[in-house]
Formats: sequence, structure tokens, C-alpha cells
Amino acid sequence: MIQPVVRQSRIAWNGGRALNGERALPVEMAVALVFNGSSHAVMMATPADLEDFAIGFSLAEGIIDAPGDIQELSIHTAEQGVELRLWLDDAHAERLAARRRQMAGPTGCGLCGIESLEQAMLPPACVTAMPRFTPQMIAQALASLPLAQKLNAETRAVHAAAYWEPGTGLVALREDVGRHNALDKLAGSLARRGQAASRGLLLLTSRVSVEMVQKAARLGAAVIVAVSAPTTLAVHMAEAAGITLIAVAREQDFEIFTRADRVLLEATDHVA
Repeated sequence: MIQPVVRQSRIAWNGGRALNGERALPVEMAVALVFNGSSHAVMMATPADLEDFAIGFSLAEGIIDAPGDIQELSIHTAEQGVELRLWLDDAHAERLAARRRQMAGPTGCGLCGIESLEQAMLPPACVTAMPRFTPQMIAQALASLPLAQKLNAETRAVHAAAYWEPGTGLVALREDVGRHNALDKLAGSLARRGQAASRGLLLLTSRVSVEMVQKAARLGAAVIVAVSAPTTLAVHMAEAAGITLIAVAREQDFEIFTRADRVLLEATDHVA
């Protein structure tokens, strides 16, 4: 088993003195996703919860519709990194093969396999679930994160994605050096346990980009709560998907950018 954290020797300049010691660093390595014997993508990721990552990535990319579409999943380590080998049922293998045929030929990349701006900006299916939350619930959810962020407690260098529900608390949390990877891992974890994401809060310790909103919509998450700010495109996509986007969330305070009707605010002041 590959350890997700290593101790790295370093020299610290502190208080006017040079001190020899170590710092815990998150492991970052190449993780290849191989479907039915053919390499599909290579991601730089933290080697933890890799089964969740494989399933969550496959769901987010539309390669599978449910974990049961994967007939076999195995992890293979090599000197250069890790291979996640997935074998799909015939229907999904053919769907992936057809997608690869459409991607054949040179591309400018960015969003690989996307042939036009219109395709890149197609909104995901609208999220219709209508859970409602008080500011106190949002603060409680945020407060549950630090103790569960084991890798970040050691390294201060990884992102987390988590799912929280009223009455239950923190259902699952996953960490990775990549914010997209952390969310894919969370998606895989929820899918494996048959847990819907429509009744609670999707918590992100990173900024919110358009891809994060698209992944959240695929999860069916009605509310995103992020500690950092969103991009303009993320706000546009959240509005199109019917998602409540809450960001710049720190302790008791936060800002709502879309669909404020899911947040029960006691008083609202309009301040420039």
C-alpha cells in the first residue's frame, strides 16, 4: 500500500536560526485510469481512496451510470505511478469506445474531447431537490471539517470535499492534492454506499470553478458551500443547474451567489 504522506527533511529558518528537521508532505503521483485494457487518462493525485477515485471519475465523466457497471476494479503499482484498471460491461465499453472514436484526431485540449464552445457550456441536468438550511446548520457543517481532514492536519497542503446532512452530520470526506480529485473521490464514496447527495450540503475547501459545479450537478447536490470564492463561470453554471452556491464561507459568515431560497435567512441587509 502506498502511503499518502511522507516525511521530508528540510532546513527551517525560524526566529533568526536555521533548524534541521522534517515536514510531512502529501504524496503526489501519476494515477492512470485504464478501461478494458486501454489507457484513458492520467491524473496527478494523492494515492488514497483510489477505489473511490476510480468510481467517482468514471461517474463524473459519464463513462458509467452506477458502480455496478464496473465488472472488475484493481489497483496496480509501478515505479512511475499507479494504474487503476477497470473492466466495464459490454454496453458501457461500447459507449466508451464510441466516445473515443469521436475524440480521434488532434485537439487543442483544455476540455479534452469537447469539439465546440457550445458543448463545453452545455448546462448539466437541473437539480430540483429543495432542502433548506439555516445559517447555523451551515456553520455547524463547516465546523465539522477540520477534525476529519487527517491528511491536511499533517501536511496543510491538500483539498477536501465532504457531504454533510442535518441530523446525521458529516457523512463522508475525501482529500487530495487536486480539488477535482477530492470531489471525484467523494462522489465514488457516496455512490459505493448508495448515498444520495440531494438532502445535504456539499462542502469544498477550495475555490469553485465551473468544473466543480458540473461535478456537483452530476451528484445531484442542491447546495454547494465553499471556503473560497467562485469564478464568474461557476456562478453562471450554478444558476443554470438550479444549484445554491454559497462561497467565502468562514465560521459563521458566508456569501450566497445563486438560489438563496434554500437558505433560511432571518434578516437581509443590502450592502454594497
